[in-house]
Order: sequence, then C-alpha cells, then structure tokens
Amino acid sequence: MVNLGNSWDALLREEFEQEYYLRLRSILKQEYSTHRVYPDMHDIFNALRYTPYESVKAVILGQDPYHGPNQAHGLCFSVKKGVVPPPSLKNIFQEIQAELGIAPPDHGQLTDWAEQGVLMLNTTLTVREHQPLSHKGLGWEIFTDKVISLLNERETPMVFLLWGAPARKKKELITNPNHLVLTAAHPSPLSAYQGFFGCGHFKTCNDFLQSKGISPINWALQP
Repeated sequence: MVNLGNSWDALLREEFEQEYYLRLRSILKQEYSTHRVYPDMHDIFNALRYTPYESVKAVILGQDPYHGPNQAHGLCFSVKKGVVPPPSLKNIFQEIQAELGIAPPDHGQLTDWAEQGVLMLNTTLTVREHQPLSHKGLGWEIFTDKVISLLNERETPMVFLLWGAPARKKKELITNPNHLVLTAAHPSPLSAYQGFFGCGHFKTCNDFLQSKGISPINWALQP
C-alpha cells in the first residue's frame, strides 16, 4: 500500500483501506497500464510526502494535474525544472510580483513552497494525457476531502487558498474558526482578470501567519 514516510501514514491508514479507495486503486492500475497517465505513479502523493500534517501552514488547492507530457509531478500548479511554466503558474508568479515585489523565477518547480509548509494539493490526483478532468469522479475527491477535513480539525492556524469554483466548493469543509479561508478566481488566463489578479492572497496569508506567531512563507523560489 501507500507509504508516505511521515505523519500522513497514520492519519490516512484507514482511508487507504476503504472500499472506494481500493476500487480507485484497481481502476488506476488499469489506467496506467493502458493509457498515458500523469503524474508518474510514484509522484501521485508528492504533495503529502513533501508537507507532513503538522507542518502545514497553508493549503493551495488545484483541480487536477497538468495533462501534458513532463509537466505534472504531484504538486498542484508546479512543473519540474526545465519545463516551461504553464499560463496559470505564470499568472501566479505575476500576482506574487505585484503583491510582494518578487520577480518571477526562471523555473516553475514549487517544492520550495511545499517544504516550507504549503500543501500543494489537487482535488483529483491523476489524469489521462490531454484529457483534463478524465479521472474526475473516480474517488479521488472523497480522498482529498478527507485530507482537507483532517486539516480542518487541527488547532494550529493555517490558511486555505481556494482559487476557482471547484476549489471554492471545499469551503464548506473548513469550519474551524482558527483557520483563514481566502477565495478568488482561478489563475487561468480565462479567469485571472476576474478576481485572481489583485486578490492579495500571498501577502494576506503571510500577514495572518505572522499574526499567529507562525513564520511566513518565502514565496521566492531558489534557482
């Protein structure tokens, strides 16, 4: 079964034994053997591997992984070094520059954020090549809802950044008043000008963390 190598293992052990997850696992075995599916099967749970439960300071919620070759590697919006940042990620960097004066980096690998406590989670963790939302409804949403619910239970404050309608629907899972929920349009070029640009989320996130005595996120990426 899945081995995440940190505190998520104990928290999610029963989830990995649920009937829906075993069914999902069976479907994925078939999908990976008959179609090109992203990310690589060893990268599916990278968001949880990079950011243990107790380390989470902020959650950025994406939809499903990038569906082009060599892009997705298990962190929402992130691409490995050497891969041109997709338009949504470029818009994220543009907003960070507008808010904090941080120039866009020369790559789009967001592991720096994940290692600082930003859980880079998609609501669906796999996708067929060139078929966005192709794994929607297979069971991933039940699993990622569980992850969000577990985070909601944590007493230490954190920030949830929910961009776009699918992410904003998760707001109902976040009932703990200790946490801050920020919503905006999706950073996609189709919607970025409808409320993502100018949202102020990156500065607001850090201001909130600091107000709770928690070290802020350095949104600048290392070369």
